[in-house]
Amino acid sequence: MFIDGTDLDQATGDTLGGRISLARDATDLSVDDAAHMSGVDRSVWEAWENDRDAPIATDLEIVARSLQVSFGWLITGRGVGPKWDS
Repeated sequence: MFIDGTDLDQATGDTLGGRISLARDATDLSVDDAAHMSGVDRSVWEAWENDRDAPIATDLEIVARSLQVSFGWLITGRGVGPKWDS
């Protein structure tokens, strides 16, 4: 099911790292750019995307703003997710 361009089946069945990666891809940001916008090292961002570590709540808020998705979507896969250009 798609809502606002987000595949809910994919987003809700994915991991936190998977949703971070999906949203980064949708915003067409490189790992370096996303990490810089969030104030973390590239290695930290990559650990988040690969589920080797998870951001703390305050970092999640920054990540959500940087990737233009809601905090709730990052946590649960439900809410305002990434917008894909057609």
